[in-house]
Amino acid sequence: EVAKDYPEVELSHMYVDNAAMQLIRDPKQFDVILTGNIFGDILSDAASMLSGSIGLLPSASTGKGVGLFEPIHGSAPDIAGQGIANPLATISSASMMLRYALGENEAADKIDEAIKKALAEGYRTGDIGDYDAKEICTCTEIGDIIADYASK
Repeated sequence: EVAKDYPEVELSHMYVDNAAMQLIRDPKQFDVILTGNIFGDILSDAASMLSGSIGLLPSASTGKGVGLFEPIHGSAPDIAGQGIANPLATISSASMMLRYALGENEAADKIDEAIKKALAEGYRTGDIGDYDAKEICTCTEIGDIIADYASK
């Protein structure tokens, strides 16, 4: 229904199993994937491996009124208190909330740039430590680095 109002946007309907395969085969073909909650959860978990870790992907569930901004990975109670969680998806979810729910683009930009800078300088958590790591950080350490960069 909505697609009729946006003829310049290509619309494709897919079964979820095909969407999962296409996502792995050629992720650049997708700009947006709209699905119900259970299929969205499955596809976002699969897509996280394209980035290297489930700890890197923020998400948003939006609609009329209130939006929910959260990392795709959940709370990871199995690693709670160990300092090994990757906080980047949570921090990025906060950036998305600032940008899309609160209209605070400048603050969101500062957070996004701080994340990019920390990664460009080689700071990593253990889950992405195989990717050109200069230093493996705990959850708190990388969060502090990003907070420091964002405050400047």
